[in-house]
Amino acid sequence: MKVSIFDVAKKSGLSVVTVSRVLNGAETVREKNRQKVLEAIRELDYRPNAAARSLARGKTGIIGLIVTTLQDSFFDAIVKEMNEVLAMHGYFLAISVSDGLGSDGSHYLIQEDRVDGLILLSPMEEDSYIVEMKRRGIPYVLIDNQKPENDAFSVTINNLKGGYAAAAHLLELGHTSIAHLCGNETFRSTRERRAGFLQALEERGIAPFEIVNGDFEIAFGYETGKRWLEQGKLPSAVFAGDDNIALGVVNALMEAGVRVPDQVAVVGYDDQYIASQLHPQMTTVRQPADKIGLAAAEMLLKRIEGKNKRSAVQRIDPELIVRESTVGISHRER
Repeated sequence: MKVSIFDVAKKSGLSVVTVSRVLNGAETVREKNRQKVLEAIRELDYRPNAAARSLARGKTGIIGLIVTTLQDSFFDAIVKEMNEVLAMHGYFLAISVSDGLGSDGSHYLIQEDRVDGLILLSPMEEDSYIVEMKRRGIPYVLIDNQKPENDAFSVTINNLKGGYAAAAHLLELGHTSIAHLCGNETFRSTRERRAGFLQALEERGIAPFEIVNGDFEIAFGYETGKRWLEQGKLPSAVFAGDDNIALGVVNALMEAGVRVPDQVAVVGYDDQYIASQLHPQMTTVRQPADKIGLAAAEMLLKRIEGKNKRSAVQRIDPELIVRESTVGISHRER
């Protein structure tokens, strides 16, 4: 039997009017009551009648999402959270995997009356997108955008703080020979993580073992680790720009019989699923995908309803997750 709004009201112990207000993103609902309604919706697996709601509001009931790749567990977690939040408000999520505005998928979504709003996840050509979305009057939100001047409606991560936390952790463990493997320079996150890393080292008067630029790929970490081994000179610790790079470093070291963390400590970034499945489990800097997805969805819903006409910037802090791939100098095997 199909679950109705009346079932949600009964389950939450609140009125149908309150449930309706929550579904429509009204700010007049108390947070405690809003959580009761959302919990009831999840437990009952309630899905609003999107067609009827869209007709009543004069909208399509579709939110567009443009992303450069879905081959990333961090991106996947963000999309999952956004999809759940938007579904609760009667919206369907239409996804386009695109490298730029010229591709068929993104061009299709950025059309009048195709979508009620757009979310761009880690866009590479954000300027051209923004110009087109503004021209067509499409509400939008950026996640992990590359240019600070485009932060007007965005959800970003404090990557400088994340890079600082990773370096500070290694320094506190007694490491003074620390390398940093950066991701692609195009990404703002690359530059900010490196800046945080360098700030932590500079505060202690320590120079990095080496800073190497590459791509957010396993191969980059592996090749750099192999080069160090061939040169016969290893850092005592590595801060990798993401978990993929970190995995590549670990593979190269362990293949050569170098123990992690007993001989080289390694810190990754993102806390992708693989980080907790490795042996040793990876110390990493977690980007809270659930908070990012929720913040972006709620920001866009407010823009669609005309409640957020001025700039709205949300910057979310990452979290250092200490696991098995880091150890202090004094605790290493002799």
